[in-house]
Amino acid sequence: MSYVDDRPSAAKSIASHAILIAAVVFALYPILWVISLAFSAGDAPEPSLVPLPQDPSLEHVEAVVGRTDDQGRWLFVRQLFNSLGVAVTTSLAAVAIATPAAYAMSRFRFVGQKTTMGALLATQMFPGVAAAIPLYLLLDAIGLIDTRSGLVLVYATSAVPFAIFQLRSAFDAIPKDLEEAAMVDGATRFGAFVRVVLPAARPALAVTFLFAFMTAWNEFILAATFLNREENFTLPVVLQRYVGEYSAQWGDFAAGAILVSVPVMALFYWLQRHLVGGLTSGGVKG
Repeated sequence: MSYVDDRPSAAKSIASHAILIAAVVFALYPILWVISLAFSAGDAPEPSLVPLPQDPSLEHVEAVVGRTDDQGRWLFVRQLFNSLGVAVTTSLAAVAIATPAAYAMSRFRFVGQKTTMGALLATQMFPGVAAAIPLYLLLDAIGLIDTRSGLVLVYATSAVPFAIFQLRSAFDAIPKDLEEAAMVDGATRFGAFVRVVLPAARPALAVTFLFAFMTAWNEFILAATFLNREENFTLPVVLQRYVGEYSAQWGDFAAGAILVSVPVMALFYWLQRHLVGGLTSGGVKG
């Protein structure tokens, strides 16, 4: 019996690694420029092929983090908590509302089910800015202009339909036999949902939470439209203030962009571990 070696040749291995390294360099090169701008003294470092910080300095980071208002209050921390509060609340609301709705659409049949899913999908075809004026009028009528609660309400209108569409596909992929086996053993429908379905859907829940968080965290147009006072700004609105019509503080903008990215990277790293754990748990032993 002959043995066939399926391993790639040394030339193919070297070529594939070279392509991957080139792709990584191509993707990271703009990020290196942002880092160079953020940690270089002055606003416009000399152009160079290798974007390394020139006269390394933390002045831009200190300028962004140390901003205060006219009354001496620390603005950056307040604006950071504005972004965190809006993004986390929007994500939790989206997952909490969408989870039972998606489960019902996956497991039960009712009149208008296909129409409902089509309507949910249609809501994702229109950009949020298209509804900015109606949303502004509605928020103004109920007194939620320039508030974090109003911003959460606006973001949830787009996050919930996406979360339902995402989670419904995840629940469809979970075998109904698992729930039926749990109910045969004495569990109620709700008990089977909590103890069987939700653990199996944990990767999808984590992904849905992550996407809702990133969307709310990075959104700028609606936040700039509905928020007026500087102490209520979210971080994307703050970043826009560094780039004016006639001048731009690129060093401060780059430092702010790095600071804004840190919470998202931390959340992704934390949820990544949960995704791996969710994919390997809850299996059926034969």
